[in-house]
Amino acid sequence: MAELDTDLDHIIPSSVLPPFWAKLVVGLVSLLCFARSYDGDFVFDDSEAIVNNKDLQADTPLGDLWHHDFWGSRLSSNTSHKSYRPLTVLTFRMNYYLSGGFHPVGFHVVNILLHGGISVLMVDVFSVLFGGLQYTSKGRRVHLAPRASLLAALLFAVHPVHTECVAGVVGRADLLCTLFFLLSFLGYCKAFRETGNKERAHSSTLWVLLSIVLGAVAMLCKEQGITVLGLNAVFDILVIGKFNVVEVIQKIVRRDKSLENIGLLRSGGLLFRMTLLTSGGAGVLYVRWRIMGTGPPAFTEVDNPASFADSMLVRAINYNYYYSLNAWLLLCPWWLCFDWSMGCIPLIKSVGDWRVIALAALWLCLIGLICQALCSEDSGKRRILTLGLGFLVIPFLPASNLFFRVGFVVAERVLYLPSAGYCMLLTFGFGALSRHTKKKKLIAAFVLGILFINILRCMIRSGEWRSEDQLFRSALSVCPLNAKVHYNIGKNLADKGNQTAAIRYYREAVRLNPKYVHAMNNLGNILKERNELQEAEELLSLAVQIQPDFAAAWMNLGIVQNSLKRFEAAEQSYRTAIKYRRKYPDCYYNLGRMYADLNRHVDALNAWRNATMLKPEHSLAWNNMIILLDNTGNLAQAEAVGREALELIPNDHSLMFSLANVLGKSQKYKESEALFLKAIKANPNVASYHGNLAVLYHRWGHLNLAKKHYEISLQLDPAAAGTKENYGLLRRKLEQMQRKDV
Repeated sequence: MAELDTDLDHIIPSSVLPPFWAKLVVGLVSLLCFARSYDGDFVFDDSEAIVNNKDLQADTPLGDLWHHDFWGSRLSSNTSHKSYRPLTVLTFRMNYYLSGGFHPVGFHVVNILLHGGISVLMVDVFSVLFGGLQYTSKGRRVHLAPRASLLAALLFAVHPVHTECVAGVVGRADLLCTLFFLLSFLGYCKAFRETGNKERAHSSTLWVLLSIVLGAVAMLCKEQGITVLGLNAVFDILVIGKFNVVEVIQKIVRRDKSLENIGLLRSGGLLFRMTLLTSGGAGVLYVRWRIMGTGPPAFTEVDNPASFADSMLVRAINYNYYYSLNAWLLLCPWWLCFDWSMGCIPLIKSVGDWRVIALAALWLCLIGLICQALCSEDSGKRRILTLGLGFLVIPFLPASNLFFRVGFVVAERVLYLPSAGYCMLLTFGFGALSRHTKKKKLIAAFVLGILFINILRCMIRSGEWRSEDQLFRSALSVCPLNAKVHYNIGKNLADKGNQTAAIRYYREAVRLNPKYVHAMNNLGNILKERNELQEAEELLSLAVQIQPDFAAAWMNLGIVQNSLKRFEAAEQSYRTAIKYRRKYPDCYYNLGRMYADLNRHVDALNAWRNATMLKPEHSLAWNNMIILLDNTGNLAQAEAVGREALELIPNDHSLMFSLANVLGKSQKYKESEALFLKAIKANPNVASYHGNLAVLYHRWGHLNLAKKHYEISLQLDPAAAGTKENYGLLRRKLEQMQRKDV
């Protein structure tokens, strides 16, 4: 659109207008914004989607990726979120392989480069949206709006709301989805290059089909990718077909006979393309629905409280308020938060709530833009506003709660793609403002100021995403009423060993959300470790009362009851935990410990055997079996179990130590010595390893070696009474031997 580009000539210098230089500037600026996050940790959802996701590891068959959700759970599971993104998980797996493990730098660098590539691609996309389609005789597209496309791409590249997608590794789903979304759109544009009639028809069909395939690929990266087919249809009708809604409505009202001659209605090519888009989209959605198991994901009230409201009016008001908050994040991305659930945004329960003003303002703006998009006499203006609104609204529809319940209130990540429409509308607004004012330098300074402030905000926010501690604490000023924010800070502190501070945040999380069972469970665990058993039992009992199928809370309640010597209640709690989570090796392990305390040795061994069957690398269960069999005199069986365990976990020094003890008692001194030395090499600072090796040498008659390891053991643990006693006996024996020699 030449007029818009002219309006922006005082903002964008002509020296950067050639496509190569424009893309270079956009790419460098986009990398500058988020480069600070390159060496960040895995934070927030990264732990579940990457670190704890077995689909990334080589021992998981590649075929499993197509049957699992984004988090590694089977899609058929009742607990699955049904987020089917196998191509995104595949890129994580490639990252894991190339990095040689869970090294976050490689993951972050890929995300930053993807954002840079997308921002560069936006120059071409905005060129089409602003300037329309025009090709040279050689089939190369002409860049008709270089200034507008460059400014819009810069605004997109530096928008702070993108930080979650770029700095958070799981945001790669949105990045890949956007990449293939844009490629699908540009591929669709290729369908309208001028060539010979037969060649053109064949080429056009191939490009439309390729666009549908790329849309399906985008959906396999994230669900909203399929919406590109809707945007392609809008683009075809409005830009290629030059459809004027107002003109058609006027002719229908007047019963104008010229309505029959509207080219759009008589265009066989358009109808054919719409048929391809519709059938392709329907087919992809049907396959996706079948893979998902035809059942919608199950979310809780804390994930999306408005969707659980009984009143349809309350739901509608809150959904629209959420839309206004999303619009505000695009307009003023200063207050950003990693999570907006759990009381962060209290429900609007009546039209008397002052926040209704926000959704009224949103709809006034939208209605004004829609009226201009439909009724303006300027065809270029109609096209830009309609496509801008289309890019803003259509990709946002899957997150709107209109078609199905979503598992969040507000999520910055879902604005990554819709923000392109916002940047387009904002660029058009700057052009219109410049056209109607004489203070063009002031407008230029204002635009440059916005770009600079956004770059600065991106850099600050990227720093906050580098570690969980910074990320969680940054949310306190934005969402102080969000129980999950306090919970995550508490969990982070607990992981670092600061239990006192963790308790304070967990208590606040429970105060803000009295039904927050995970906070109760974690708080109960800390209190259990601090021997505050009564309060721990109360909290865990309340947690399982609120959520009866909370297996982890049942197990922890059993541990507390066991510590309180309430063994029958503890056994019942353990059994209930296993009832709700059949494959629960840790629960079998704790059940076995209780049976061992009660001298129910057979039951203990059976429980630990179940734990090792479910989790063959469960070292504690193996160790307890060996020790129990050793203590009860079943040395042959203890040796067999120890050897079985070491075959499965060959580098576990605690298992080497336990088996070495058994072999020593069986007078297999040489083999026992080898295992003791191997355990000490793996972990040389464990006093008992040296002490027990000394006992072996003492029995074996290697007294000088026994003396050496007794002394090392006592250096590591001077208070070890048994070692002191044995060392004293050895010294007396050595002294007697010396006297005899004399």
